[in-house]
Amino acid sequence: MTIEILMVIGFCLAAYSIVGNDVPQTLGTFISSNAHRPWWVLWLFISTILVVVLIYGWYASGVGDASYGRLETIPFPEGGVTWLYIVPPILLLFLTKYGIPVSTTFLVLTIFSPASLGSMMVKSMMGYAVAFVVAIIVYRFVMRQVAKYFAKTRNQEPSHIWIGLQWVSTAFLWSQWLIQDLANIFVYVPRQVPFSFLLFAITVFVVLLAIILYQRGGAIQKIVDTKTGVTDIRAATIIDFMYALILLVFKEWSNIPMSTTWVFLGLLAGREFAMSMIFDEVNKHRTSRNVSKDAMKLMFGLAMSVILATTLPWFYNFVTHYGQ
Repeated sequence: MTIEILMVIGFCLAAYSIVGNDVPQTLGTFISSNAHRPWWVLWLFISTILVVVLIYGWYASGVGDASYGRLETIPFPEGGVTWLYIVPPILLLFLTKYGIPVSTTFLVLTIFSPASLGSMMVKSMMGYAVAFVVAIIVYRFVMRQVAKYFAKTRNQEPSHIWIGLQWVSTAFLWSQWLIQDLANIFVYVPRQVPFSFLLFAITVFVVLLAIILYQRGGAIQKIVDTKTGVTDIRAATIIDFMYALILLVFKEWSNIPMSTTWVFLGLLAGREFAMSMIFDEVNKHRTSRNVSKDAMKLMFGLAMSVILATTLPWFYNFVTHYGQ
């Protein structure tokens, strides 16, 4: 199947909106704790990992599948990509502008396969719950003394070991996020991606990453910056390792797409509650308010996805038949 103009438009819009919404969530702690470094250093590091993951996945599939099998249950539209499928990434652009961390998985993929919403929602809710519980257990019981030590020494220069560990954890997390969420972008093109289009896709991603890192994360980054101690490179490293391990577990569980946004906010929510139990200076009411606000944004994004999945196809058919 050839690449058509609407496929390219949909792909570019999805790439732009998803990179703007999801990348700060995945790389947010890395961006925060490396604010003193030139943006282009971070860009070169992140872009190199992206190129390796993308080319390896495309080649290893044997059929030119760049989504790591995440689109097995979501077939390419028989009639091709129409303007119906272009609406979700445009809406995502507006939501990202106001810092609303909606799930791109729900918002984009449900238009292509409304029947998959239930299974994606169950897996994503399990991801949130697992991340929330794991974070509370780890920080409340396992990391209690470590968290206190980090708080006492947060103004000291981190050792080179911690700096190296953070860059390793970021590479691990970034690769796991790509494996999970590339499906949200490559859903706009045939499941067998031509190598020429793969090179085009890599160029688009690298340019978008440059924009995001130059802006230091954009509006979504503000959510990360409100969390306790994420600018501490040691705390950021532990968050990234936990996030990546949870994504890895769910990747091995099944090929059903899931919302990495839900896992991300579940992990931060559990960590914030645990920190409020450990430190008296962390206001419990403010923690509850921040977590509730993030959860409300998630539910708003889910509601938008359900509304779009049910009303957009009807509206598209109405406009199409009315025009005839």
